[in-house]
Amino acid sequence: MAHAAQPQLPPAAPARPRDLWLLSLALILIVVLTHLPYLELPLFWDELGQFVPAALDLYREGRWIPHSAHPNVHPPALMAYLALVWKISGYSIITTRLAMLLVGGLTVLVTFLLAIRLCRGVPGAPAFSAITLLIVSPLFYTQSLLAQLDLPATLLTLWALLEFLEGRIRRAALVSTALVLTKETGVAVPLVFAVWLWREDRRRQAAWFLLPVAALIGWLAFLYARTGYWLGSVDFERYNLYYPLHPVRFPLALLRRLFYLFVDNFHFIGWIAILIAWRRTRVYADRAWRVTALLGLVHVVTVTVLGGAVLERYLLPVLPLLYIAMAAGWSVYSPRRRHWTEAVAVLGLLASLFWTRPLPAPLENNLAMVDFIRLQQEAAQYLQQASPARVVTTAWPLSEALRSPDFGYVRQPIPVREIPDFSPQTLLSLNRRKPETLVIYRRDWNPGPLYEWFPALARLRERYYGFAGEAWPEFVEQQLGLTQTARWSRRGQWLAVLQTPQ
Repeated sequence: MAHAAQPQLPPAAPARPRDLWLLSLALILIVVLTHLPYLELPLFWDELGQFVPAALDLYREGRWIPHSAHPNVHPPALMAYLALVWKISGYSIITTRLAMLLVGGLTVLVTFLLAIRLCRGVPGAPAFSAITLLIVSPLFYTQSLLAQLDLPATLLTLWALLEFLEGRIRRAALVSTALVLTKETGVAVPLVFAVWLWREDRRRQAAWFLLPVAALIGWLAFLYARTGYWLGSVDFERYNLYYPLHPVRFPLALLRRLFYLFVDNFHFIGWIAILIAWRRTRVYADRAWRVTALLGLVHVVTVTVLGGAVLERYLLPVLPLLYIAMAAGWSVYSPRRRHWTEAVAVLGLLASLFWTRPLPAPLENNLAMVDFIRLQQEAAQYLQQASPARVVTTAWPLSEALRSPDFGYVRQPIPVREIPDFSPQTLLSLNRRKPETLVIYRRDWNPGPLYEWFPALARLRERYYGFAGEAWPEFVEQQLGLTQTARWSRRGQWLAVLQTPQ
C-alpha cells in the first residue's frame, strides 16, 4: 500500500518558561491529588527490603554502601535524592511518597514535551492523549508512589531522549550520566545514542556518550573497592547475570515482556491503531521515531537479559513511548472513532488498576499492592496489641516490616524469627521447634486459578523457578497443632495468625 505523503513542517516554537512552569505545577498537582488516599501507605516489598534502608544509611550515617540492606550494583542517585529530601523535612513515610510523586509529575511533563516533539503535525491532541494514558496506567500509578529506581530512571530516559532529538547532545550526555547513576541498565540509552551518531558519521558528538559509561565504571570500581565484588555480592551477580539466561527461563521472560506490552492492560487497543498508521501513513517514518523505536527495543532486550526477577516495572521507561505511539496512531482515525477508541483504552487501563487478571503478576502492578500492605498493617497492629513480647515466626517481607518502626507498620520493634517461605516443607520443619506465634499469608503473585487449571505450569514453575507452592492455615492447624486466632482477607489475598494454645 502506498504511503501518504507527510507535509514538511516548520520547527515548533519553544514553550515559554512561564507556561512550562504552570504546566509542570498542574501535572504534579494532578499526580499528587490522584494519590491522596495512599500518601501514608507503609513501605512495600523492595522499598523496605532495599531502597529505603539504603537511603536511611546514607541519611543517618553518610554510608554510600548500605549495611542495613544487601550491597548490590544499584547506583546511589535515588538514595541520595531521598536523603536530601529527608535532610530538609526529616524522615517520614509521607515525605518519601511526596518525593516520588514529584518525580512522577515531572515524568508526565517530559512525556508531554516528548509527545509534542514526536507528533508534530499529527491531528487531534496526541500529547494530551499520551499523558492521559500514562496517568491512568496501573503500573505508572503504583510506581509513582514507590521509592524504587524505575520511576526516576523513566524520567531521565525520556529527558535524555528529548534532548537528543532536539540536537542538544551535551545535555543528553549529562542527563544520561544521571540516568546510569540512578539505574545501571540505563547505560543502554547512551550506547544507543552513541551508535546512532557514529553511524551518522558524527563521531565527535558520539564521544560525549563515553561520559555516562565512565560514570558507571567509576561506580562499579567504587563498589568493588568497598565490597570485593563488581556487582556488590556474588549472589546478586549470579541471580542477575546467569540465572536469566537459562534456555527455559529466558524465552519465558521474553514472552512475558511481550504479553505485557502488546496485550495486558488492554494495550492491544492502541496497538491496532499503531499498526494501521504504520501501514497507511509515514507518521513513524522520520529519524525521531526510528531513534525512539530502537531505544525502546534495546531497553526491552536489556532488562530481559539482565535481571533474574521478571518484573513489569522494569518496562516502565518504555510505557510513555508506547502511549505516545498509540496517540500518534489514532491520528489515522476519524475524529469520532478516535475519541471513542481513546476512551475505551483509558477505561481499560482504569479497570486494570482495580482488576487483577487471573494470571501470575507482581502485586505492585496495580492496587493489589495496597490490599497486600493493608493486610500486613492490620496483622502488625494486632500483634503489637495482643502479644508484643511473643516471637513472631513469619517470612519476608512481613518479617522485615515488624523489625523497625521506619517502615510504617509498628510503633516498637517486634521480635521475629524469619523463615524462607510458607511451603509445606518449610512449615513442617517447624515441628522441631514450634513457634509461639506464626503468621502466614499469600505471598505469591496473584496466581489465580491458572496453576489449578494447568498443573504442568505449576510443575514447570517449581522446577525452573524453585516455587513449591504455599500452605493454607488449615494445614498448619493440622500439622503443627496451632490455633488460628485472627484472619483477614482482601480480594483474594489473605493473612492468618496462628498461636500455641494458652
